[in-house]
Amino acid sequence: MRKIISIAVLISGNGKTLQNFIDCIKSGSLPAKIQIVISSNPDAKGLERAKINGIPTAVVSRSSYKDVDSFSEAITKKLKEYPVELITLAGFMHLYKIPDTYSGRVMNVHPGLIPAFCGHGYYGHKVHEAVIRYGAKVSGCTVHFADNVYDNGPIIIQRTTPVFVDDTPDTLAERVFKEECTAYPEAIRLFAEGRLKREGRRIIILKKE
Repeated sequence: MRKIISIAVLISGNGKTLQNFIDCIKSGSLPAKIQIVISSNPDAKGLERAKINGIPTAVVSRSSYKDVDSFSEAITKKLKEYPVELITLAGFMHLYKIPDTYSGRVMNVHPGLIPAFCGHGYYGHKVHEAVIRYGAKVSGCTVHFADNVYDNGPIIIQRTTPVFVDDTPDTLAERVFKEECTAYPEAIRLFAEGRLKREGRRIIILKKE
């Protein structure tokens, strides 16, 4: 019997990644329970997605806090109300300073192939615009462990897609997101199975016993 992992999902907007998690859980392909959805934006559509599916929600608005430390502390306080084993950043637009208690237990997905087109200021369509502008032939997504620097943590999974000459940020975003829908749940499954081993900056995926 597969272990059901308890996760938290941090969002700021539409909640498409959250919806993918919900769909995968319903289909049985992701053995997880979403304990709480926390949004930095009170108007995020993702909050409605959560409520429709009976998932507890909370709003920790970035604008309500003077700095990243107090903002992060408020998020951590809310997370501690739930039995969370893994925190997933899903279109979360702010830096969350990870306390020691959650070190190695926070994941993020980036809509590009880290270490290219990543870091502070590279998010969403800004990534796809930069990829097209630069003339890259391949893009994709990266699921990685998050630390306290934007897009810096060790890589778990990357999936690629070609960049076509007539691509727009919208068309490229659509294909990259399809890869995210496969990569992110897979990374969560590997974590739940205890198959991710860190060696320096490298994440080794262990064979299934």
